[in-house]
Amino acid sequence: MLITNISEAKAQLSALIEKVMAGQEVIIGKAGKPVAKLVRYERNEKPRRPGALRGKIKIADDFDELPRDIAEAFGMVNS
Repeated sequence: MLITNISEAKAQLSALIEKVMAGQEVIIGKAGKPVAKLVRYERNEKPRRPGALRGKIKIADDFDELPRDIAEAFGMVNS
């Protein structure tokens, strides 16, 4: 892991990106404290599958019903 400060990171961004691409993590600090971490971006190559959660999620029967207090706040209920 490489530790650097913001001004060094600005001046050497391309070199830091190369290190990250090679698998190294880079910590960027400000006033001696770590504030950011550069890590290699890992793309999820697995395509999304529609319906993958079918049967695993339950939607309540009253899902579309607005609670009375909120409906009143929007003037949707006659008191």
